[in-house]
Amino acid sequence: MNRKQVLNNATLAIQNEKIIFIGKNPPANMSAETKINARGKVALPGLVNCHTHVPMTLFRGLAEDQPLNDWLKQTMWPLEAKLRSQHVYAGALLGCLEMIKGGTTCFADMYFHEDKVAAAVEKSGLRGVLAEGIIEGNDERRGMRLFQKSVDFVRDFNGHADGRVSVMLAPHSAYNCSAELLSRIGEEASKLKVGVHIHLSESDVMFRELKKKLGVSEVQFLDGIGFFNNHVLAAHCIRLSKSDMQILARHAAGVAYVPVSNMKLGLGIAKAKSLIDLGVNVGFGTDGPASNNSLDMFETMKTGALLQKLLYENPTVLSAFETLQMATLNGAKALGIDKHVGSLEVGKKADIILVDLSKPHLKPLHDVCASLVYSAHASDVDTTIVNGQVLMENRHVMTLDEEAVMEDADRALSGLL
Repeated sequence: MNRKQVLNNATLAIQNEKIIFIGKNPPANMSAETKINARGKVALPGLVNCHTHVPMTLFRGLAEDQPLNDWLKQTMWPLEAKLRSQHVYAGALLGCLEMIKGGTTCFADMYFHEDKVAAAVEKSGLRGVLAEGIIEGNDERRGMRLFQKSVDFVRDFNGHADGRVSVMLAPHSAYNCSAELLSRIGEEASKLKVGVHIHLSESDVMFRELKKKLGVSEVQFLDGIGFFNNHVLAAHCIRLSKSDMQILARHAAGVAYVPVSNMKLGLGIAKAKSLIDLGVNVGFGTDGPASNNSLDMFETMKTGALLQKLLYENPTVLSAFETLQMATLNGAKALGIDKHVGSLEVGKKADIILVDLSKPHLKPLHDVCASLVYSAHASDVDTTIVNGQVLMENRHVMTLDEEAVMEDADRALSGLL
């Protein structure tokens, strides 16, 4: 995947759920039941959100301008203690609607009542890499109960929704799970042959507290208990030493770079360039809508790229094409599904979006990658296709009743509060 593969005036053909042709001269005998006129638009792989908590759409705007500990302990955790499955379903559907309209075709989610997130994925038509969250918090019995629930979710939902749902185990973090539980999760992930999704090195305060408690960094601790023997998706990774980064590279861990949420909570900036230079695969994540306020991957791309340029004081860091690749193919690699999605290739699943370039803020068009990363908005997405199914065309969502989804979310939040 490189700049030379940008094709003008080309045809892309889909049969069932896969791409069967890309090029300028389709075979004369090729016909189609459905045709989409993409004139004035660009087709690209659907965007991949590597880390979020989709049902937290219900908490959008409820806890603003607070430090992370206050945000978690005073607002989020007390609210989450009241969550029931119907709240999660309503919030997840709202998030799926937002992602369809914003060009995100696949997302990695870690939350509770994850079976309801799977139901929302099934109904909406999106693709999800889902995990039932595990939080121990000095309560061994709770940790084991949630661990078993996470394992049951893996067994029950892997391959759900015509294969659009894949699964992981999800310990919240090293500060919220004991070494014994984390080791057990790692062992179970190996048995089940699934990845592990975890928050890692999320803030300086947590980094210092854990290092004082453990005597080593968070990454070194996890490496010491064999946690990285599995495929690990690590979100945040703000405070990492070079040796920490080398450990992640050695174990081929995937990192979800979460710039907008980390900025909003004042947590710091992950050194994405340094990770990439050491061979770590880095994708983008939005985090939950409670700390980001949106699931907008276009905003995340632009913000993430500009932050790296600022951090390293170098405008050449993260080119527009590299940024776009992080939001597509690299994201798919981080989730362990790049054999199936993440790029427009014959034989891959047809997860495709069309972005309308006929907008004032996208003219003139000199560099399509730069226009997509620095100028485009989520609202410029015209068409969203997942697994060969058209979920949205001409901004009209086919799989969900937009008004009903938004009204149901409002009702769910009203009941929760």
